[in-house]
Amino acid sequence: MGTGTAANGLCASIIAAPYGAIYVSDAAHVHGSECGGAEFWSGGNARTVPLPVVDGKIAAADLARAVDEAGARSADVPPRAVSLTQATEVSTVYTPAEVKSIAEAAHARHLWVHMDGARFANAVARLGCTPAEASWKAGVDVLSFGATKNGALAAEAVVFFDRALAETMRYRRRRGGHLFSKMRFLSAQLEAFIAKDLWLRNARHANAMAQRVREGLAQIPGVRFRSPTEINFVLVALPQAVWDGLVAEGYSFSRRGAPSEGVVRIACAFDTREEDVDALLATAHRYAGTRQGADRPAPAMR
Repeated sequence: MGTGTAANGLCASIIAAPYGAIYVSDAAHVHGSECGGAEFWSGGNARTVPLPVVDGKIAAADLARAVDEAGARSADVPPRAVSLTQATEVSTVYTPAEVKSIAEAAHARHLWVHMDGARFANAVARLGCTPAEASWKAGVDVLSFGATKNGALAAEAVVFFDRALAETMRYRRRRGGHLFSKMRFLSAQLEAFIAKDLWLRNARHANAMAQRVREGLAQIPGVRFRSPTEINFVLVALPQAVWDGLVAEGYSFSRRGAPSEGVVRIACAFDTREEDVDALLATAHRYAGTRQGADRPAPAMR
């Protein structure tokens, strides 16, 4: 696939068949950032149903309750699947135990388990486990394996751990325009991506740079972090003087949440350099009137 949105959408078309609900985090990319892609790719047969979360993660008990309640309502969309974003949209990761707990609740109710792994590499790097332990061994049935956010150019894959689910993908992918004539160029990227654990080295570096950003910003009074920083980006609210100064210096940020919260995302990549992170931090401290590296307690997570 050329995009993660297409990968997720095509998976949705399969796991929701013939029609049904896919339970997701209320912060899930597939629900809030893909312009109804799941519904589009499934021909209107899929519907994403958001669940409340803590630090971006669904709890098994909440999933079980929602599915059981939906099953008791004859006019409701029938539950078909759950989709987990790994890592999450708030920079946290599901542990293998958490995934297993959710998968057990889902399978007990005859639901498929999909994992949106746009940042799967960052999650595996953070967890220090094997890819198998983070996916099929924990109960995942199908994985959208992302490479684009970790160094590749328009290269995504879908990995099926249940062969029955894979039967129609060749047709859906072709019909959806994602069987490229020069597919070998995408495949060559993925081969190099996996070889010698390049994908994990890239992810570890990006994660480390995000931690460097967080630790430097934590020394500035008034900085608030929205959530833990477990992968390669930081969600943070900056003091107005720091915000204005960084923007004046040419930095730009992607806002997250309500504008009144003032939370922005600072993302790091496989090629983010330490000197670039340090330049950002030095600029932030200059406008805050503080000295980077000063002995100051870090603010609370929330």
